[in-house]
Amino acid sequence: MLAAIALVASSRAFVRLLDVGARDGTGEVDAVAPARAGTTVAVSVRPHRIDVTHDSSDVEDVATLRDRYGRVHDDLRISVTDRCNLRCVYCMAEEGMTFLPRAQLLSFDEIVRVARVARDLGVRAIRLTGGEPLVRAGLVDLVARLNALGFEDIALTTNGTRLAALAPALAAAGLRRVNISCDSLRADRFATIRRRGDLATVLHAMDVAEASGLTPLKVNVVVLRGRNDDEIPDFAAFARDTGRLVRFIEFMPLDAPGEWGPERLVPGREVFERINAHWPLEAVYEPHRVAPAERFRFVDGRGEIGLISTVTQPFCGTCNRLRLTADGSIRNCLFSDDEHVVRDVMRAGGSDEEIARILRRAVGEKFPGHAINEPGFLRPHRSMSMIGG
Repeated sequence: MLAAIALVASSRAFVRLLDVGARDGTGEVDAVAPARAGTTVAVSVRPHRIDVTHDSSDVEDVATLRDRYGRVHDDLRISVTDRCNLRCVYCMAEEGMTFLPRAQLLSFDEIVRVARVARDLGVRAIRLTGGEPLVRAGLVDLVARLNALGFEDIALTTNGTRLAALAPALAAAGLRRVNISCDSLRADRFATIRRRGDLATVLHAMDVAEASGLTPLKVNVVVLRGRNDDEIPDFAAFARDTGRLVRFIEFMPLDAPGEWGPERLVPGREVFERINAHWPLEAVYEPHRVAPAERFRFVDGRGEIGLISTVTQPFCGTCNRLRLTADGSIRNCLFSDDEHVVRDVMRAGGSDEEIARILRRAVGEKFPGHAINEPGFLRPHRSMSMIGG
């Protein structure tokens, strides 16, 4: 059976043709495993724990952060810095990067205040990002303060270069999980892609993080055509040998040099097919879980992989994320230039209700999809490190 679902916001339409490969008890469409060439692959467009017929256009009167398309936003990504100690080819230019003056960054008091207001509006999970979040001094204290607010989950995305020294203290402060970026298992290639740092340090950080209880540990791999895509089987073997969830991420048009192009993109479906040819995979269906990664377990039970196919199989239909940039703007999508400045409101003496109003407005203005594959798509002015991943 085929189903077409069209979501329209203002003059922008987001239409997906879905091969309905799995349905839960309510008849809602679930994601299906990437299929063999020539078949349609579905992405999840299920509403996020709500009735999609609910009219939530008047977001000012809604207690939770629900947008016009029924998506409830309960995950806040907080960037604590735009700085990084690496210069990965898919993210930053090797030379000439400029960074925000420190006075423009949110203080920890300001971050905690926004987080508290967001929690009162139903946000349940926090992820700390950057830049590289661990280059900002005092992050352990920030984690402890966020943990005291009662979030269900506090996680961190890191390049791993400074994690080993901080992992025990971060875990004690209330950090639950870490995602560690690692784009090659070959030391020389790792250095070429990252342009700073070394592979041994990152692998050691994984061991220390697990020993500190920061699990399940996820390994993020940005797959680049002609650079590291030949290591797809190697990373699959790494997942099988270590029990770590390796997530293969499509290269997105968010690099500072502006060199992204479809010729450098390795689609998630291709990753699936290449791994499945070595070790058969089966989909892990979680009808009530919202996450960017499609999960697949090895049929023989030895571990899992994840696919984050942001470009070729968008998961916009179930997106539940907001982002707070390091300089205090709320963004409702990685690929939108729409920003709602909350820093200046706080520094001008604004109330918590004003902060809540900004969060609701950001959610209410969210488009149904990122439109990367539409002819009129324009890449964001800010790169990934300036937004926060």
